[in-house]
Amino acid sequence: MGERFQTLISNLAFGEAPRWHDGRLYLADMHAHRIVALGGDGGLETIAQFDAPVGGIGWLPDGRMLVVSMHDRRVLRQQADGGFVEHADLSAIATWHANDMVVAPNGEAYVGNFGFSLDPPIDPASVKLAKLARISPYGAVEAVGEDLFFPNGMVITPDGATLIVAESASRQLTAFTRNGDGTLTDRRLWASLPSDVTPDGVCLDAEGAVWVAGLSANAVVRIAEGGRELDRIATEQQAVACVLGGEDRRTLFVCTADTTDPATCRASPTARLLSARVDAPGAGCP
Repeated sequence: MGERFQTLISNLAFGEAPRWHDGRLYLADMHAHRIVALGGDGGLETIAQFDAPVGGIGWLPDGRMLVVSMHDRRVLRQQADGGFVEHADLSAIATWHANDMVVAPNGEAYVGNFGFSLDPPIDPASVKLAKLARISPYGAVEAVGEDLFFPNGMVITPDGATLIVAESASRQLTAFTRNGDGTLTDRRLWASLPSDVTPDGVCLDAEGAVWVAGLSANAVVRIAEGGRELDRIATEQQAVACVLGGEDRRTLFVCTADTTDPATCRASPTARLLSARVDAPGAGCP
């Protein structure tokens, strides 16, 4: 493992969508069907348990948590009693499992989806490009950002004007101008990634670079706009997702896993949560 990392947790089923919120790290233990938070004692607290895989996490301005329920293609909203209700139905937009999500400070959310089934053997005729779902703070849904090849992790820049999405299947980061009404225009290539990097989760730093969890590279890679590789930290397992957090946002938290197979992950929970200190603090959302 990269010497810069320390292992915080080593018994997750499959960690995804780490988020730093109100002084605490949250993440989805996807294949264990739960949302967890890192406790002050270094252990995990289960925040919510579900009956199926969960993905992206975010919060509305009033502090209510949003969670992506992947297989039924919904976003759920936490209530005051801790239970969850439907916030948005994505089934008219998502052509396969809903996936990662980024939530803006005003509560507007963007959610990606696989586009097509990844269960082997993959039929080439079933491969589809996907759309993003934009969800208003009140749960209204519309399609934005069409023709994406497996849209995955996303970030919104500090000024709120740009959304960058990782297209896993095309190994690139794609940017859109985010308009005042939440729609996305001016699609452009932000960076082509190194050939060994299949991007999953991403996060943005204050110098405008993006940290990419490179699933196939067993590394997190820091990329400048245009595609120049600025830094790389190796991981023993596949790098799944990352976020910059801590009180100064200079701690890079990374979720890693031996495999993406749900049954294996549940039977042998060996996925890890790692951390490393970096120079440039986090910026924007998440």
